[in-house]
Amino acid sequence: MQNSTQAANAWRILFLLFLANLFNFFDRTIPAIIIEPIRMEWHLSDFQLGIIGTAFTIVYAIAGLPLGRLADTGSRSKLMGWGLFAWSGLTAVNGMVGSFWTFLLVRMGIGIGEASYAPAANSLIGDLFPAHRRARAMGIFMLGLPLGLLLAFFTIGAMVKAFDSWRAPFFIAAVPGLILAVFMFYIKEPKRGAAETVQVSQARVDRPIRRVLAVPTFLWLVLAGLCFNFATYACNSFLVPMLQRYFLMPLQDAAVATGVIVGLTGLVGLTLGGWIADKIHQRVANGRLLFAAFSLIISTGTTAWALHAGRVEIGVFVALFSVGWLFAYNFYTCVYTAIQDVVEPRLRATAMALFFAGLYLLGGGMGPVVVGALSDHFAHSAMYAAGAQQMTEAYKAVGLHDAMYLIPVALFLTMLFLFQASRSFVRDAKRMKEGLSAVEVPATAVTA
Repeated sequence: MQNSTQAANAWRILFLLFLANLFNFFDRTIPAIIIEPIRMEWHLSDFQLGIIGTAFTIVYAIAGLPLGRLADTGSRSKLMGWGLFAWSGLTAVNGMVGSFWTFLLVRMGIGIGEASYAPAANSLIGDLFPAHRRARAMGIFMLGLPLGLLLAFFTIGAMVKAFDSWRAPFFIAAVPGLILAVFMFYIKEPKRGAAETVQVSQARVDRPIRRVLAVPTFLWLVLAGLCFNFATYACNSFLVPMLQRYFLMPLQDAAVATGVIVGLTGLVGLTLGGWIADKIHQRVANGRLLFAAFSLIISTGTTAWALHAGRVEIGVFVALFSVGWLFAYNFYTCVYTAIQDVVEPRLRATAMALFFAGLYLLGGGMGPVVVGALSDHFAHSAMYAAGAQQMTEAYKAVGLHDAMYLIPVALFLTMLFLFQASRSFVRDAKRMKEGLSAVEVPATAVTA
């Protein structure tokens, strides 16, 4: 049997993938930061604001399935290059639109472009790095998420203020993505399964989706991801406007505070969390998933505490919510790596596309619109309770704050599903390895 190997250009490619991932999240975060100016200009409800995020994620999820399959059968570098070119160009178009519905349609186009990236990149990482280094590599790749968010939340508010327009950030954000797209086409891809401990057949797989869905651990992780994305997309979509309305912060300050909560914490969570997850995995077979479940317990408690505290000092709120998001980031390094461990190499991009479909169709897709609808409902309830006849910003502030309680609820459900996944992980990982050894390694390849 051949030894597991790491591609010679693994770290260089990983850095490029990380940069593209950073601008992926930077671009998609812009609407969440400039959401209040958009609401005021086009006179939108929170439900309509939620639709912006929901439409993007639903299209992202649906497009991800065929694009994920294409990543398993075609050139991953070309797929990522054209996808990056498409979503960056459409980001610039987003700054030109003059109505809510046109804005929405362009966001849906961006969703198709971005859907080409994650399955192909995850599949590529699985072939660049051997199993014992994948959590660390995935942690570095996923640093693009908090750094992209951090860069967006720390700079978009300043851009809006400097240009006195919420449209300016869309034009600025498109430039680096278009440049990176060129470099994607020059990535030299390793063979599929190149980093495995056994030789992997390059032949096409029959009924790929059915084979992936037959893995119990994968199904539990999809449910966990669904709930997790509900929480994260609800938070990323509405935390800035909640801070503006409930804590009366200006846009730039609210964006920076949100950047600390969802961005700065990820720098620690993904780097340290990936290292801890790999160490635990070496001692306990299902240790990564148990570590993730434990982390989500802490996330649930601290985010619920922050919301329940009401109008406390903003520093206290940011500190509590930041602790929750710090531990929540362990979901990425633990879960994404667990999928690599239970799904055979030829099906990993397909598995990730299915995983993202669950995350975004029913998780990220529902998070913004459900919280938005609930926010409108609670705002009207607060107005009726006060005996008022006209909706004001004060009632909208209370409504949005109370709707955000869905975040810790979703994090708690994520923890339950992660624990269930940990119970079937060892069996499924063993089955995957035995299947590769028995079926995909030629008998003549095994020597004494």
